[in-house]
Amino acid sequence: MTEDRPRLSPEPLPWRPWWREGQPGEDGRVVIEEVWPLVDGGRFAVKRILGDQLTVSCVAYQDTPEILAGELQYRQEAGEWREQPLVAAAEGRFTATTGSLDEIGRWEYRLAVWVDRFATWRRDAKKREAAGSLEAVDVLEGISLVEAAAQRAPSPRRAFLSDQARELRAGLDATRNPVRLPPGLLDPDLLEAVAAYPERARATHSPGFPLVVDRDKARFAAWYELFPRSYGKNGLHGAFRDVIEQLPRLQRLGFDVLYLPPIHPIGRRNRKGRNNSLTATPEDPGSPWAIGAAEGGHKAIHPQLGALTDLHALRDAALAHGLELAMDFAIQAAPDHPWATEHPGYFHHRPDGSIRYAENPPKRYEDIYPINFFGSEKEALWLDLEETLEYWIGQGIKTFRVDNPHTKPFHFWEWLIGRVKDRHPEVLFLAEAFTVPRVMKRLAKLGFSQSYTYFTWRNESWELRDYLTDLTKSDSREYYRGNFFVNTPDILHEYLVHGGPAAFRIRLILAATLSSLYGIYSGFEVCDREPFPGREEYNNNEKFQLRSYDFDAPGNLDDLIARVNRIRRENEALHKTDNIRFVDVNNSKLLAYVKVSGYNRILTVVNTDPFNPQDGMVRVPVWDLNLPADETYTARDLLTNTPFAWRGEQNYVRLDPQGIPAHILRLENK
Repeated sequence: MTEDRPRLSPEPLPWRPWWREGQPGEDGRVVIEEVWPLVDGGRFAVKRILGDQLTVSCVAYQDTPEILAGELQYRQEAGEWREQPLVAAAEGRFTATTGSLDEIGRWEYRLAVWVDRFATWRRDAKKREAAGSLEAVDVLEGISLVEAAAQRAPSPRRAFLSDQARELRAGLDATRNPVRLPPGLLDPDLLEAVAAYPERARATHSPGFPLVVDRDKARFAAWYELFPRSYGKNGLHGAFRDVIEQLPRLQRLGFDVLYLPPIHPIGRRNRKGRNNSLTATPEDPGSPWAIGAAEGGHKAIHPQLGALTDLHALRDAALAHGLELAMDFAIQAAPDHPWATEHPGYFHHRPDGSIRYAENPPKRYEDIYPINFFGSEKEALWLDLEETLEYWIGQGIKTFRVDNPHTKPFHFWEWLIGRVKDRHPEVLFLAEAFTVPRVMKRLAKLGFSQSYTYFTWRNESWELRDYLTDLTKSDSREYYRGNFFVNTPDILHEYLVHGGPAAFRIRLILAATLSSLYGIYSGFEVCDREPFPGREEYNNNEKFQLRSYDFDAPGNLDDLIARVNRIRRENEALHKTDNIRFVDVNNSKLLAYVKVSGYNRILTVVNTDPFNPQDGMVRVPVWDLNLPADETYTARDLLTNTPFAWRGEQNYVRLDPQGIPAHILRLENK
């Protein structure tokens, strides 16, 4: 954390066009343009994962036809710069790739471009030699450039360059005109040595651009959501210790993250009953998102879930089973939250002085008070929320699913996430933001590591293709990571309701292979799909009551889920989202796409129709995948471990949704 940073920034961070902040070199003659990747001109950070490399490109030119050279410079924040030389391409474009980004946290990168005087001299000297007009003074100019490089070089390179220059001077016959270029001045080793020590003081620099490096779970993870209170025995309220008994099952299924809705005391005043009814019985547990009661607020645990030691036990047991614990961070309060009396300035007030409850017309949330982020106690509120996160991070929680962040100020998130990640770069934030695209993307720019998406509402093959193309082929790929939850406690899409178990299988495979991040909400594995009449929600919603599931019921999806998650882990091509490439298939109900990482080539074909078998010809881009065009190769279905002998581009598939509605094919040369 930067200690001299003000505790609260009164205004949003200023946006300054980067092209006004370059450090001009010799008369500012070298121009650097079209830097990529760049998010909003460098206002926000590009994102990468630990171990990744970053490829940067630019266009550079100047007002004379001299040869340009340069380097990509990158470092951890306030660390030592590392360099990679820029490689020239056509039309003044240059590229360079960093080494491994080997630490999580904040980085920056910039470009430096200068005139390569020695390379320019060699080019022109060769032309003069060919024309018979090369003079001794021209050769002396080249030797002097070698001597200048020697002065900039450390030992032992200085000695090498000095010796070369001395020998070249000694061998020069200044009486001959025209002369020929001494072979030593054309030596590739000499050119490399001179280029290694350029006249950087005369370089043009771009400003430093921000880069954030996250740990692997920011890009690749399978999430599982459950309500601990529903896992008690004999219909009783469940506790953290009851969830521990579920961990072997979740490990077998292959999940990486176990997400818990709010675990805090639940308000009693205006508590909601079953299915969000206004009348609650004494037995109704209320919504976990109505946070706070006499037992405490955001730093307290619901007494029926257990004590802090029980949470620690669950956290440690989850880690032992390969699962990381994620918590909900919901910034709102029940009417009997301690804040309501201790900090009334945290809330909005109506003209009669009463605190206003939450609304999302036509819905009303009488059991929740929304927060006023710019009220009379703004500074205390912001610091209180920061300290709340710090408290749970101190309990070993490193991942937070944030409830409705799009209804809170952008400036607040930039401030909060920035401060937290200054101290804890390993912490991840998932935005539960079902809102317009520009707002979802803005939250990602502000620091959210992942976001919920529109995947739930994209069910036709063309919809999925268009949506993934937008996520992965636009500039949003540089900062936005979509988490494809197949269902949530709030959302039960009609595709699942009407499509039945086949639809559940289809959506599972799509989510897990289209995106490197996906999740399911408990009950999905037993195809729970009873809707509340007239709404896109579950009946007997677990947000307002205890539920129980028979996970061993016939027809459960456990085997398929375990298989899919194992395939994801074992195939590196599925560890990313933005490497997707859709391929042609002559049936609009089939969706086919390739993901490649090195020699790992995965072709997935999914029948999006949950009611009928579909077949068609899939066009495999054999040349791009380094597969034989005129010979057979193996397309091994990892779901069934069945090898198919395919040949060339066009290959036939038939998929029945009543069985396994997809192929996940690993393409292998024979």
